[in-house]
Parts: sequence; structure tokens; C-alpha cells
Amino acid sequence: MTRPKAEPAGPTGPAGQPAGPPRVAMAGIAKRFGDVVANDAADLELAAGEIHALVGENGAGKSTLMSVLYGLLAPDEGEIRVDGQPVRFRSPVDAVEAGMGMVHQAFRLFPSMTVAENVVYRAETRGTAGLLDRRAAVRAVQDLSERYGLRVDPQARVRSLSVGVLQRVEILKALHRDAQVLILDEPTAVLTPQETRLLFDVLRGLRDAGRTVVIVTHKLGEVLELSDRVTVLRDGRTVARLVTAETTGAEIARHMTGRAVDLDGHHVPGTPGAPVLHVEGLTVGPPSGRPVVDDVSLSVRAGEIVGIAGVAGNGQVELLEAIAGLRPARDGSVRVGATLLDGYSAGRRREAGIAYIPEDRAATGSAVAASVADNLAIGFHRRQPLRKGWRLDRGAVREHARRIIEHFDIKVSSPSVPAGTLSGGNLQKLVVGREMAHDAPVLLVDQPTRGVDIGAIENIHARLRAYRDAGHAVLLASAELSELMALADRLLVMFGGRVVADLARADATEENVGLAMAGLATREVAS
Repeated sequence: MTRPKAEPAGPTGPAGQPAGPPRVAMAGIAKRFGDVVANDAADLELAAGEIHALVGENGAGKSTLMSVLYGLLAPDEGEIRVDGQPVRFRSPVDAVEAGMGMVHQAFRLFPSMTVAENVVYRAETRGTAGLLDRRAAVRAVQDLSERYGLRVDPQARVRSLSVGVLQRVEILKALHRDAQVLILDEPTAVLTPQETRLLFDVLRGLRDAGRTVVIVTHKLGEVLELSDRVTVLRDGRTVARLVTAETTGAEIARHMTGRAVDLDGHHVPGTPGAPVLHVEGLTVGPPSGRPVVDDVSLSVRAGEIVGIAGVAGNGQVELLEAIAGLRPARDGSVRVGATLLDGYSAGRRREAGIAYIPEDRAATGSAVAASVADNLAIGFHRRQPLRKGWRLDRGAVREHARRIIEHFDIKVSSPSVPAGTLSGGNLQKLVVGREMAHDAPVLLVDQPTRGVDIGAIENIHARLRAYRDAGHAVLLASAELSELMALADRLLVMFGGRVVADLARADATEENVGLAMAGLATREVAS
């Protein structure tokens, strides 16, 4: 299709509010998947020269609406206009020709190819005999890189790059195709604080050059810091259009949820007691070669939440799995109180006092084909009151499920429905509720609020603090630094499988935690 003629970027009004006509107007967009309504007459207007935040709870329809704009999905109803002209995208190819670009949360790059080869892929300059003009590709990437402050080495192999640089490559891909509207899905999910600041500088530069930037995110702090305007979706509908400078995080959250939400996020210290969890020299990995967890020692006290920060892939998952007994250790030891757990299975470690909330609620944390009641019985099923002799007491199982469902406000029509029918946030609350119900001395928690909405985050954070305050030891890994800052009484930072910093809460600033996450800090020991 032919791209409509682009309008020049309009002037900006007060508080960064773009004053020109909309570059993109989506009106009355509806999209259904069987009986599920993902978008219900949703509207969105994007202006030239603005950063626009699209927010909403899980299932609000954000991803569906952006998939429609990028040509991945065809709307059932509604209209899209680009620079005033109606368009119909049959595929992302049509959307790219109309000036759309999208950076997905899971990057779509070829690891074995260079940066330049990835950027120009399917938009190459051809030389003699129709072969790729590699020099032209390198020059094109260098020019774009310098123009927009996206520092990359055009000749580097993608497999050797950090996550932050990979994201820059994806943005360069879109800019090479002259994207006037750039959509970024959860753009800071795997970035260090320093990488996030660099990204924000780049996005502001794109806005100032007249491009339109859309960020799809659940991080309200970033929305307030970066965006010019905000569109809020709830239940597939557009419920609010806000000028960022004239609103607050609390107002945005109220539109998202339909109620007031506590967003203060301030750390409330616990009252630590005696050490409960002891890990000494834990090493995880193949018998030979580089370990994924390398000689890690740590302790967690009763009444304390110890956080683990780090960019994904630095050994956090493997560390928690090894402590829980789900992954064999090459060396080292784990104790709960005076009990040495070496050689214990995951089941025996649970009996010795370890509960575990894994990062993947569906694949590891639950049996999605089994009922909610049976999922909530896991770990309780070998003892009274759920077991009578050789059999489960189904009445006791149902009553046990009912108590946890009520206590953790799990939205479910019946305890007998499959766990896989629950929303992501409710399945997460199921796993959190089941593990906390064990009242174990040690709770291991990995990504407790990944992919859940604001209301569920508030609920889970309150539960974790209450668990700590009841005298338990909590070891918490999270990719969200703001979450760790709100919950952790002490902070460990992992890089390359090692603990490179052990920080008292007062010393855990965003700056020094970010440096440690990037491998640029020596270990500091908390007092």
C-alpha cells in the first residue's frame, strides 16, 4: 500500500501537549476472540512530536489495540486514519509502509548476524549482482546511530550484545524503515536503571525530531516521567485521556482500576531477628565449565525481606531453584535453622521449612489442567486434615481451598474449575496464597508481580510484608527495582552468577544498585 503523505510535526502547546492534528486516529476499534471482547469501541489519538503512554490493567486490551495498529490483527469494527487518510492494514508490511514501527518485548533479531545486517534486513541496499551492499548498510546504521544518539557498533554480532544494546538495534530497525510512529511494549522490563535513562534520552530525542512514540507499560513512575499524554483502557474501552503534567499516578491508577489504589511504594522496615536461612558457597551448573551460580553465600533473618536484584539471566532463578531443591547444586550447602538440607528433595525441603513461589506461575507454580482446589492442596495433601488414611478428604480439600480463596481474594467461579481458566493475576494470587498458607519459616519468591495489574501488585506486596512481620524470612528476586526498593530490608545484587553487592537498605540507591547490576561495582557488605 502507499503511505499517506506525512504532515509536518505540529507545534507543542502547554505542558508538552502536541497542538497539531492527530498523526494517528483509531476510532471505535472492536476486536473479539470468540466470546472474549478484547477491545470494545476503543479510541486512541496520537499526535506528531509526542510521547504517548498507553496503560491499563491486565486484560484491558492494550496489546490487542497495538496489534491492530501494527497490522498483526484486523479489527472487527472501527477505523484507523493516518495523517487524516483512512487505512486498512492487512499485515505488518502494510503498517510499516504507512509509517508504523514496533519494538516487541521479546526482541526479533538474528543472533548470528551483525547489527547492520539486522537493521537493514528486508530493506537492504543492493550492490553488484544484487548482493547486499555491506558498506552502505554500515554507513546507514552509523548515520542513524549518530542522529538519534543510539550508540551501537554496526559490525558487532548481535549474540554478543547486552539487552540494552539489543533494544537500540530494534529501534534502529524501525527508524531505518522511516517509522513515524514507534510503539514500544514494556520497554524497560529488562533494563538496568542506567540503560533506562539512556533509553528515555533517546525517546525524547525522537519526540523532539517530530516522531510519535507510544510506550505500553504498567510502570506509572515512568509514565509520569516520560510521557506527554496518557490514554487509559479498562475492560477494552478507552476510559480516560490525560495530559501527564496535569495528572497524578493515583488518578491514572484510579482510572485503570475503578477505585483508589495505594501507590506510595515507601519501604516499611521490618524487625529482623536471628538468621533462619543459611546458604554457603552454593555453586550450580554442569560438572565442568562456567557455573550459572558461582560460590554464592547469603543469609536471611526472621522478620527480614532480602531482595535479589540483577538483569535477567545472571543466576537469580537458578539460585532460588537450587535452594528449593528443584535444581541440583555442584557444591555448597543450604540450612534452615540448624537443619542441613544437602541431599534433600524438594518435598523434604518443604517439610523442613521452605516454601517457594516460582517465577512462572503456569509452568512451574501450578498444574493448570487440575482444579483450583487441587492446586491449593499441593503440599498439604500428605497430612491431616486433607488426608484421611490413604485417601484425600474431598470435603476438607474444598474447605481448605475456600479459606485461601477468601483470604487472598482470588476471583474464581468455583474451586472445581481448572486453574488454567483463571486470569494471570488470579493465578498468581493462587500460587502466593498456597505457599504462604504453609506458614514456612523461609519463603523464596521469584518475580511475585510479573504480568499482574496494579490492584494485584498492591495486594501481593501487603501480603509479603505481613508474612515478614509474622517472623518469617523472605528471599525475594525481582526484575523490578522499584519493587525491591519498596519491599527489601537488605539488597543483594547478582552479576555473572555471583553476588557482587550486599547492601543495607540505606545504601541501596538506584545509582549504585544499577552500577552493580551492570557489573561495575565491587562487593559491599551490609552492616
